[in-house]
Amino acid sequence: MFKFFIITFGCQMNKSDSERIVGLLISLGGVEVKEPDEADLVMLNTCSVRQSAENRLFGQVRNLTLLKKNKPDLIIGITGCLP
Repeated sequence: MFKFFIITFGCQMNKSDSERIVGLLISLGGVEVKEPDEADLVMLNTCSVRQSAENRLFGQVRNLTLLKKNKPDLIIGITGCLP
């Protein structure tokens, strides 16, 4: 069993994609948690169409980098349409 947390930025399509990712991770034995600091895997699903979503992504990556210093086994994944 592993714990995961998903952060979604962008459009409705990204929200739909995140729901599909949640389903896939659960089918692989994952359990969704409420906070990133509880997770073994944090996924960021983003979109580069809007600059604000891109800016928020980079802010979250900085925050997660600090979390990873305390949890070196934390896996951080980024998906979506960010170039």
